[in-house]
Amino acid sequence: MTILPQTPSTADLHIALVTTFEALPLDEDLPPLVAALESLGVRASTPCWDDDAVDWSQFDVALLRSTWNYAEVIDRFRAWARETAQQTLLLNPLPVVEWNTDKHYLVHLDHSGVPVVPSRFVEPGEGAEQSLREFLAGGPKSLSAGRLIEFDQFVIKPSIGAGSRDAARFRREDVDRALAHLTRLVTTERRSALLQPYLKSVEDAGETAVVYFGGQPSHAFRKGPLLRLDAGLVEGLFATEDIRGREAAADELAVAAAAYAAIPFDAPLYARIDMIRDDRGQPVVLELEMTEPSVYMLHAPGSADRFAAALLARLGVKP
Repeated sequence: MTILPQTPSTADLHIALVTTFEALPLDEDLPPLVAALESLGVRASTPCWDDDAVDWSQFDVALLRSTWNYAEVIDRFRAWARETAQQTLLLNPLPVVEWNTDKHYLVHLDHSGVPVVPSRFVEPGEGAEQSLREFLAGGPKSLSAGRLIEFDQFVIKPSIGAGSRDAARFRREDVDRALAHLTRLVTTERRSALLQPYLKSVEDAGETAVVYFGGQPSHAFRKGPLLRLDAGLVEGLFATEDIRGREAAADELAVAAAAYAAIPFDAPLYARIDMIRDDRGQPVVLELEMTEPSVYMLHAPGSADRFAAALLARLGVKP
C-alpha cells in the first residue's frame, strides 16, 4: 500500500485525473469520478499530460485516465511518465505503465497459462511478406495456443496502440492490402505489429470486459464489434463503440482472475481485462489494460464510488 504520510485527511488531497486535450470532452468517466472524489472531500482536477505548463508536483497523485493519444508519441509519453513519477505518485505506477503500453505482455500471459487470443508478433526488420505468409499458413511461429485455429479473416494491429487506431481486418484473399498495411507498420514506421485470427464470436456476443478496482472485480460490460471489413482506418482518438452493461459469465470471471493473478507487479489500482470467445466457445484474453482504460462507469451504478474508495484505500487515507 502506498501511504502519503503528510496527508491526514481527504481535505488535504489534490488528485490529478490525467487526460489529454482531445479526450477531455470525450471521457465519460471523468464527471462521475470527479463527483465521487469530491463527495469524499477530495479536490480533483483534470490536467492534460501533454500540457507542458502543468506543474505535476502540485498534485498528491497523478491518476492516469484518458491519455489516449500516447501511442503516436510513445517516447514522449514514457518520458513524461518517468518525470512525473519523480514529482508525485503516478497511478498506475511507472513499471506497470511501461510494461502495459506494449501488447508484448500477451506473451507473458500466455507463458503464465492464461488463455489469450493466438498472436504472432512481427518486429521491425523482420520480413513482412514472409511473416504474413507463415501466419496464414499456420507456420510454427504463428499461433500461441498450442494448436492451429482455422480462420478466414484476420487482424493486423500495432503492438503499441490504443482505440483501435491502425488496426485493420482482412480476408485471406486480401493479401496485397494486408501486406501493404503490415509493411507500413514494421518497415516504414519501424513499429512492432501483431497478427491475430479474427474470432467470429465477436459478431454476436461482442467482447466482455471485467474491471478491477483495488484488487477486486468491480463490474463488467459488453463491447460490440469494432473492426469492419473494407473500412478505413480509425480517425480520431478511438473507434465508436457499442457499450452495454453485462454480467460476466463464470468462465469469463475465471479467466479474468487468472489474467489478473498473472500481472507481474503488486495489485494495480485499476485494471480492465477484455475477453472474446474462441472457436471452441472458450473465453480468451484480447487485452489487459492498466494504463488508460475507459471503465464505463455510467453503465455500472456505484462504480465511481468504488473507484474513489479504492484510491483512498491505496493511499491509506480514511474518508
